[in-house]
Amino acid sequence: MILHIATFRWKDDVTEADVVALTAALTEMAEQIPEIRSYSADANLHLRPGGADYGVAAIVDDAAGLDTYLDHPLHLAVYERHLGRMIAERAAAQLPIAEGSFS
Repeated sequence: MILHIATFRWKDDVTEADVVALTAALTEMAEQIPEIRSYSADANLHLRPGGADYGVAAIVDDAAGLDTYLDHPLHLAVYERHLGRMIAERAAAQLPIAEGSFS
């Protein structure tokens, strides 16, 4: 299985309403893509100094599942409607995980 992590820093004009709308859109999207086994997306709690403004964590079975998720029309629509105009910086990583590590 693969854990896909993406973090974002927002442009200065991003509002709380923008973030709420993005989170709702991502949550709805994830529920409709069967390749996604587990999904979490939300604003950073900023419990430690620095860091990103927002994070996404998705678990998929394999590289094909990751490609399906990232290239899915629903994912592309969320990017077009929300993320594209909000992102100042983006970072991502894919980590191997043992089955049953997360759910």
